[in-house]
Amino acid sequence: MTGPIGPQSSTPSAALSRRRFLTAAGALGVGLLGTSALSACGSGSSDGNTIRAAIAGEPDQLDPHKSSSYFTFQVLENVFDTLVEPDEHLVMRPALAESWTVSADNRVWTFTLRPGLRFHNGDPCAAADVVYSYRRIIDEELSNAWKLEAIDQIVAVDDRQVRISVAKPTPNLLTNLGGFKGLAIVNRRNVESGEIATRPVGTGPFSFVSRSPGASIVIKANPDHWAGPPAVDGVNFSFISQGTTAVSALRSGEIDWTDAMPAQQLSILSGDDSLNVGTVTANDYWYLTMNFARRPFGDTRVRQAVAYAIDRESIAQVVGYGTAKPNELAIPTTSPWFWNFDRFTAGLDRSAANDKAKALLRQADATSLDMGLMVTTEYPETVTAAQVIASNLDDVGIGVTIEQLDFGAWLDKQNAGDFDALMLGWLGNLDPDDFYYAQHHSSGESNAQKYKNPTADRLLDAGRTELDMVRRKDIYGAAATAIADDVSYLYLYNPSANQAYTTQLLGYVVRSDKAVRFRTARLERS
Repeated sequence: MTGPIGPQSSTPSAALSRRRFLTAAGALGVGLLGTSALSACGSGSSDGNTIRAAIAGEPDQLDPHKSSSYFTFQVLENVFDTLVEPDEHLVMRPALAESWTVSADNRVWTFTLRPGLRFHNGDPCAAADVVYSYRRIIDEELSNAWKLEAIDQIVAVDDRQVRISVAKPTPNLLTNLGGFKGLAIVNRRNVESGEIATRPVGTGPFSFVSRSPGASIVIKANPDHWAGPPAVDGVNFSFISQGTTAVSALRSGEIDWTDAMPAQQLSILSGDDSLNVGTVTANDYWYLTMNFARRPFGDTRVRQAVAYAIDRESIAQVVGYGTAKPNELAIPTTSPWFWNFDRFTAGLDRSAANDKAKALLRQADATSLDMGLMVTTEYPETVTAAQVIASNLDDVGIGVTIEQLDFGAWLDKQNAGDFDALMLGWLGNLDPDDFYYAQHHSSGESNAQKYKNPTADRLLDAGRTELDMVRRKDIYGAAATAIADDVSYLYLYNPSANQAYTTQLLGYVVRSDKAVRFRTARLERS
């Protein structure tokens, strides 16, 4: 789910930035609720064949085209469908569309919908609904409009065929259409009634039942889903912001599944024979960036000095307790798009790396340097990492002042360019374009650091239209190398997706895109 946050104007608004940076930021445990949420969980066998899932916070609202909350998409992943969708290996597969064809010039895509599709309210789901959904996103400039920017025309050929024409070959069109539920196919009657934000109607494996504000959301199995009915009766999502509370509830049998636990609890949970713990490297990354428009951070030597001085291994250990993977680029080793780059760490111990940093600072005449580092209390991971970074940079003569802000204030200052340096993460990435274009192209909507490199621009543009996958990987590898050499972003690490669940929950898969899918899960309660 890219985003998402996922699925933008060359100067992003606060809403766009929230959407693009951290669609999935809620996985960090940002929640509002505590032990009171447990009252919604029920206990033991009284819940029968219903999965009791605890997430770390409450969805903001339930319109998939407008929400930017990871908590929202944890629920909506199960309520809505897209034309296509990624499997557990992140390969795009048929979903509402059973097949598709592409014209010889790669400019026209024709999708054929499955027969007999219906929304949860009984309305048929047809090609016109696909056109309506995409036009709504485009025409209202909703948060995922950038995913559809290559599209010239969308037409319903008949009830089951949708024809999408693109301005130029678009190798990542399938990923854009199906990478996360922000591109869901919605029900027009549900939208026009104004109920979609509170009582959403989708075509997914589960349908919305009820919401108890501050406590829970209940969904039930859709017996008519195109992939067959789920093996459980439904899912009760409760909201538990305190990781220790979620862990206690899981171990006591009050809930069946959670991702709302601190990484430091993983070893304890792994030793519990009644639980399964899933940990996979996520397609997310965390980074620091410096403001090119503010002296002396526009000097490449200063940025490179900071890149040498930062100890990624220590940062990854502190924030992930051994589960995060240090990386000098954005894309993790588990992705087929991974490209190796280790300029700032290869063969260097901390002393040698610091010597390189000090030499670069002398060359830049920046040996006495103060740097403000802007982080947000809404994502505690940034605060923890900033403390390590401040210590690292102090070793090379850079004094760091950590500025902790709520996320709204953080976004305002980022969008105004009022920062020396800042930290955050990008989540919901699948295609290499998701990792690099918006953030580093000179016209990229999320290029808050004001990076400009004609070589990077040329490569990023080329990657958007290159159809040969080998050449495309080489293009993005070259672009990523240029971006990292210039320290447009100073990449820190790829986090892990950590989830724990009872051994009575079978058929569930922890995914690197953090999509929480219960459609194939089943319960065997003792």
